[in-house]
Amino acid sequence: MRTAMLAFFCMYTLGAFGQQRPRDFGISFGGLNTGLHNAITDVPGVQVGQVTRIEGKSIRTGVTAILPHPGNVFQEKVPAAIYLGNGFGKLAGYSQVEELGNLETPIILTNTLNVPTAANALIQYTIRQKENQQVYSVNAVVGETNDGYLNDIRAQVITESDVFRAIESAKDGVVAEGNVGAGTGTRCFGWKGGIGTASRTIGDYTLGVLVQTNFGGNLKIGGLDFSGLEKTGQDDKDGSCMIIVATDAPVLDRNLKRIAKRAMLGLARAGGIASNGSGDYVIAFSTAKDNRVPYQSKKRSLVRRELRNNALTPFFQATIDATEEAIINSLFAAESMEGDNGKVEALPVQMVLAQLKKQGLIK
Repeated sequence: MRTAMLAFFCMYTLGAFGQQRPRDFGISFGGLNTGLHNAITDVPGVQVGQVTRIEGKSIRTGVTAILPHPGNVFQEKVPAAIYLGNGFGKLAGYSQVEELGNLETPIILTNTLNVPTAANALIQYTIRQKENQQVYSVNAVVGETNDGYLNDIRAQVITESDVFRAIESAKDGVVAEGNVGAGTGTRCFGWKGGIGTASRTIGDYTLGVLVQTNFGGNLKIGGLDFSGLEKTGQDDKDGSCMIIVATDAPVLDRNLKRIAKRAMLGLARAGGIASNGSGDYVIAFSTAKDNRVPYQSKKRSLVRRELRNNALTPFFQATIDATEEAIINSLFAAESMEGDNGKVEALPVQMVLAQLKKQGLIK
């Protein structure tokens, strides 16, 4: 039994590919506890699926799907909000979420030029569900970052089948990080970026974050400035970051937007600056069953439960800490990659750890 438990612990500590994550080296990201997997999937019901396309010398891209719950999201919409940190991006579905305060499809992340393909796939996925035979409007939510340095983005290789596969493969548990899914060809602070995730527990509730990192600025890890390490990037300051925040706490769209705003503080703590050429979007949603919005109902009113405003401060802190950690997790997990326009090196983790030890920030 003890051996089995040890294997279980190691599997989740080392992540999907066996890499040690930053906190395994003693790097601190605030004082709140993490969930079991330190991932967005620690929020009950949330599932993540990913499809990675690495082909020949020039295709380095993919799809990441985030499902708010395993049911029919169109029939059981979830409260949601979007915060726009900097709008140099192509996020589809923004205006209806902003107007109505709910999400009615899974969230898809991919590359910039495949947003229309992914949106059409989401529409097809939704209208093909048997409960949705009389549905004539779908607000597909698709985010992106531009992976055009490592990936031949003009080839637009992502297909609707890739999106379907990402959705169909979605599961809870460990989430693969680094060079996977929508993070396959991305860069961050001049190093190889990718997918990263983290979570926090607040009493009986959980909050989780997933990021697609493809941005620049002045990298900070454990509070120490590592901007001098930036060697491989071109125009490092520009780029984008998609941030997804999920919680099972009963929070409606107004306070979800307040939570989403705090994710930008986590990005800043990691060194991001939301540059002129950066598309930084935060999509936040709540999975609380009491607050799901039925597509059709004979009742003219909704009875909903909501945390008081003065109960939100720990959720703000959790969002900041988990966003920062998810970003750094993406860098630690990513591996060097050669692609369409050259090679992008992985973050020199051992060099980073040596500097943190030298400054007494880790043992």
